[in-house]
Amino acid sequence: MSCGMSMVKYILFLFNLLCSICGILLIVFGALLFTNIHTVEDFAEALKTQQVPITLIVLGVVILLISWFGCCGAIRESYCMSMTYSVLLFVLMIGQLVLVTYMWLNKDKYLIIMGDVVEKAWLNRTRKGDYMDAIQISMECCGKSSFEDYRYQGYFPPSCCKDAQNCRYETVFKKGCKQAFVDFWDKNADIIKYAGLVIAGIEFAGFIFACCLANNVRNYKRRSAY
Repeated sequence: MSCGMSMVKYILFLFNLLCSICGILLIVFGALLFTNIHTVEDFAEALKTQQVPITLIVLGVVILLISWFGCCGAIRESYCMSMTYSVLLFVLMIGQLVLVTYMWLNKDKYLIIMGDVVEKAWLNRTRKGDYMDAIQISMECCGKSSFEDYRYQGYFPPSCCKDAQNCRYETVFKKGCKQAFVDFWDKNADIIKYAGLVIAGIEFAGFIFACCLANNVRNYKRRSAY
C-alpha cells in the first residue's frame, strides 16, 4: 500500500470520526429542543412545534450511519463501499444545503407559524389548558401577550411562576408567551442554519477524500493485478 493511500485512509477515518461526533451532537441538540417544548396532545400543533428537533434528530442518525459506512469502507479498502459512501455523503450534503436554504428564505413565515401556535393555545386554554401551561413552564412566560392577560380572572395560573405554590404579581413571569416562543425559535433557527453550513462544508471535504481513497484503491488493485 502506498504512503499516499495510507494518508488518505487515515484522514478519511478521522473525518468519519468527526462526522460521528457531529451526528451525536445533532441528536443531543434536537433532543434538548424536543424536551424543552414538553408534550402536546394536539398532533397538528405538535407537528408544527416539534418538526425542527425531529429533523435534527433524524439528520443526526443519518449522519451517524453514513459515517459508520465510511469507516468500514476505509478500513476494508473497498472501492465499492468508498464510492457508495461518497455518493451518500454528496446526497446528504445537498439535502442539508436545501434544508438550510429553505429555513433561511422562509424564516419569517416559520416564525409567524410559531406565533400562531401560541395564539391557538391561548384560545383553547379552557379545553387544553395543559398545552398553554407547558408553554408557560418551558418558556418561563405568562399569558399570550403578557401576564396582564390573566388580570380579568383575578389570579395567575401556577404555571406562570417558578414557585407554583406562591404565584402572585411579584413572582409572576412578566414576558408574554407569544414573543418568548417566537424569540426561542428565532435564536435557535440561526444556530441550526450556521451549524448546517459548517457540517455541509465538512461533508464536502469528506466527499473529496472519499473519492480520492476510492480512486487510490482502484489504481492499487489494478497495479496488483499485473
